[in-house]
Amino acid sequence: MAKFTREIAQKMLGDVPAETSFWCHDGRTLKNLAELQTALREMPDDTYQYHANDEKNDFSNWVREVIGDEKLALDLRRARSRNEAARLVGGRIAFLKSKI
Repeated sequence: MAKFTREIAQKMLGDVPAETSFWCHDGRTLKNLAELQTALREMPDDTYQYHANDEKNDFSNWVREVIGDEKLALDLRRARSRNEAARLVGGRIAFLKSKI
């Protein structure tokens, strides 16, 4: 997407519908990028590895398919740790907020 409008940024930062929430292996339910960032900061490494490993990346898939953010999804697919993933989400949140 070449240009971010205020509406697109607000939508990406907002809550997703309940039926498309991210169901985390540790029992959390995430409904927006801020909750994803917090979860990535706090979850045990084994929970992160359950969702993000050589076979799959549930975080990347959710961000692409539900949030609609291709760039962040690609960045999350490349992340090598939950701390790196949390930093990437935080940076993207800051970028999106700058567009509002």
